[in-house]
Amino acid sequence: MWWGVVAALSANVLYSSGFVLEKRALSTIPALSVRRPLRLVRLLLGSPLWIGGSLALAAGFGAQLVVYRTLPMAAAQGLFVSGLVLLLLLSSLVLGERLSPRERYATAGILAALLMVVASLGQDTDAVGDTASAGAILLLGSVSLAGGFSLYVAAERRTARRRHAAPATGIAYAVAVGLIYGVSSLAIKGVSARLAPDAPLTSALALAATPYPYLLLVTGAGGLVLSQTALQRCRASLVVPVCTTTSCLYTATLGTLAFGESLPEDPLRLALLLCGAGLAVSVLLALSVQPAQRTERPSHDAR
Repeated sequence: MWWGVVAALSANVLYSSGFVLEKRALSTIPALSVRRPLRLVRLLLGSPLWIGGSLALAAGFGAQLVVYRTLPMAAAQGLFVSGLVLLLLLSSLVLGERLSPRERYATAGILAALLMVVASLGQDTDAVGDTASAGAILLLGSVSLAGGFSLYVAAERRTARRRHAAPATGIAYAVAVGLIYGVSSLAIKGVSARLAPDAPLTSALALAATPYPYLLLVTGAGGLVLSQTALQRCRASLVVPVCTTTSCLYTATLGTLAFGESLPEDPLRLALLLCGAGLAVSVLLALSVQPAQRTERPSHDAR
């Protein structure tokens, strides 16, 4: 169990570092467009800094495989959201995105939620699911992907219509990418359950007969294109937390049901898990709400 906790915290470090490196690289790359995916990939691969960020994200993917083999999905999501703390710090130090008082309070809230989730874990009593219906996963994944891509297209159209208005906050983009990464988390969970390091050929053949590797290909390519355009246009300290909120909610609820995992039976541990996850989600949702912008009154000279 504790290997899973260490792997989850390591994944947080790798994912946060990867996103910040990619955001830094994107500031030096010409404007990206999802309508020109080949140009987008060519520009990204031409940036050594972006490649470094991508390698960090790939290493985080490997750590996530360990997490899903050792921890229930609901507990894992509670640990993953703790990466917001490091993300906010790195966004401030590396990207110059200054932390507001609200974001500082959010950091403290996430740390408290992390302690609650860790305290709720039981080494011998928490069951880790390893099977799910292929039909249910395909149906759930296809509907979620269609919803995520549709939401992203709608956000692009709104951005195009208000080209000369205030820049997009990125919330719609982040929710769309979060849905795609939620499906990716289900696929990672399925792969981790069937991955046998001592029999790679057997596991590869077994995986080929499941929907998980194909979902990973779709979500990997789609998430790459959509997340990079979202990160280039909007603040990383907003896009990533909202994306994380959506993905964690999706995985903790639908993933737990799909893989037949149960919540802790002990009332105290159950309360700690629910309170910790609820606090983390509440903090992230509060961060996604932008403060009202004050509108300037027209001067008398302008009449």
